[in-house]
Amino acid sequence: MAISTNIAGGRAVTLDERTITQIEARNVARLWQFWFTLPIYPYNNRRTIRTEVTPDIIWTFDQVQGIFYVVVPIRMTVVKLVGGGLLVYAPVAPTGECLELMDELVRVHGDVLHIILPTISGLEHKVFVGPFARAFPQAQVWVSPDQWSFPVNLPLGWLGLPQGRTQILPQDSGKTPFGDEFDYAILETIDLGPGQFAEVAFFHRRSRTLLVTDTIVSIPIEPPPILQAELYPLLFHARNQASDLISDTPANRLQGWQRICLFAFYFQPNVLEIRSWSETFRKSLRAADRSRQGYFGLYPFQWRADWQQEFTELQNNGRLLVAPILQTLILNRAPTQTIAWVDRVSQWDFRQIIPCHFDGPITATPRDFRAAFDFLKSRNPVDASLSTIDHNLLQKIERQLVRWRIIVPAK
Repeated sequence: MAISTNIAGGRAVTLDERTITQIEARNVARLWQFWFTLPIYPYNNRRTIRTEVTPDIIWTFDQVQGIFYVVVPIRMTVVKLVGGGLLVYAPVAPTGECLELMDELVRVHGDVLHIILPTISGLEHKVFVGPFARAFPQAQVWVSPDQWSFPVNLPLGWLGLPQGRTQILPQDSGKTPFGDEFDYAILETIDLGPGQFAEVAFFHRRSRTLLVTDTIVSIPIEPPPILQAELYPLLFHARNQASDLISDTPANRLQGWQRICLFAFYFQPNVLEIRSWSETFRKSLRAADRSRQGYFGLYPFQWRADWQQEFTELQNNGRLLVAPILQTLILNRAPTQTIAWVDRVSQWDFRQIIPCHFDGPITATPRDFRAAFDFLKSRNPVDASLSTIDHNLLQKIERQLVRWRIIVPAK
């Protein structure tokens, strides 16, 4: 028996029973059964791509996540220890596919010995640590200090972290079992009001690699491989109006990626106009894709003709970048302690950086890392190379949040 179906470009293809069985097995392997703990795209089906960064030493595991198809990579880094065994920095969803890729490394390089939760505020990182640790019961779990939860501050065991083998990272990395291979620097907890922010950067001496979570990113000019494997979000945002076909072409992949980046960093970029709900609904009646996947044809976006210039300024040849939301709403709450953390990290002689989002690895030096935070030393702590209008919008949001006492004022 054969079944006919459609792909993104609109071509009909025929699937035989063997192919259908393979697809079903693949979907089972990518099932993330606890998706409801953080109900964002891609919900319960998460593809994993493993990449060898440094031969026989460092591997990255990429998945995607986002809202309204504004999706970006989320990345876990695995490092082989000299004496055998593996250290995992910032786990991703431990699907069957992810665990099989991990088991391939374990069979060659030894058990997972250490799992690192390097943040206190990133729910998209926290939510995976407990389930990932349960898959490797011999591993010790190390978490950054001052963990918290909202609306009630719960003990670590209540947050799913394994009791008896979860420890807080000490200030001195030499007091850890992996201190002879790694240095780390803890960005002291930044009080935001009801919430807090902190991050732990790890430096792997042997490979001269810096691991960071959210503080620094680099935007690739092309869509990352994990998004090339998850095409629908790219093609959804490549359209100029609801009636456009969702068509897979290299130009559409690139255009969709550039627009996703503007959404991710600026929320509502200046070069984007939002149609009224009445007009959005009216145009949805003539949409090329009125499926549930296509939000029933609802597409409220209208991009200005010069929108790509704003992406060019943001991407800026892939230079290191502190995300505008961190510049405007978080790090400027504690510029002195952030600069002190940057100075400490900059003392390490790294040659590449692996962040948890966007591009990675990035060829970069301590000088490049320090320069990305220069905005904190100016009278108006905002990166001058980015869109002034879009920063003004974020600062307007900031003032409103301060007025409502949701966050504390900047320093």
